[in-house]
Parts: sequence; C-alpha cells; structure tokens
Amino acid sequence: MKPTPSNRKRAGHDSSHASKSQQHAKKYWSADVTENSDAMDLEDAVFKKRSAADIAKSLKRSAEKSKRRKGTPFQSAMSMLTFYINRAGKNLSEARLRTLDNAKQELRKAFGRKP
Repeated sequence: MKPTPSNRKRAGHDSSHASKSQQHAKKYWSADVTENSDAMDLEDAVFKKRSAADIAKSLKRSAEKSKRRKGTPFQSAMSMLTFYINRAGKNLSEARLRTLDNAKQELRKAFGRKP
C-alpha cells in the first residue's frame, strides 16, 4: 500500500512511535555522521577556538594522528572543516564564518599547499 496522508499511520510513518534516539538522529544526522562514520577523531571544541591558526593546527594534529580517515591527512582535515561550515552555516555569525574560512587558508599553509 502506498502511503498517503490518510494511511500514513497504518504504514508505519508516524514519528511518535520512534524512540528518542531515532528522532534525535533524524534531527541531527550530521552529528551522527561525525560520531559514527569513519570521520577522523577531533579534539573537543576544535571549531570553537578563536584563532584560525589554532583551528588549523588542531585539525592537522587530529588528521595526522587519526586512524579513522580514508584520504590523506590534508583531505580529511579540509573535509571536516568544510563539513562543519556547511552544516552550521546558517547559524554562524559573519565573524565566525570569516574565522573558519581563514582556517582553510591556514590549513593549506600548515600542509604546505598553495592558497
């Protein structure tokens, strides 16, 4: 039976029956990806650091140390930074977004890449 507005509850599409953790995972899928995927292990509150250079250094350390990455350390670090910016983007202030964008440049420098 194809779910329609009138039979969704019968078809198992009623979210009130989902557990709290299932509802939380649906609402915050990006947190679930970060915690349970092969994403690298990050230092606590790395994206809350004030300095772009400090963010880049922390990401570099984590990427080089982590066994939970698939690409190169540079790719993993840049990927995590971009992932965070994309997921939090609407809620970031202009100043915070500027700091995180500057962290990309610092990360390129830290890995000896061209800006």
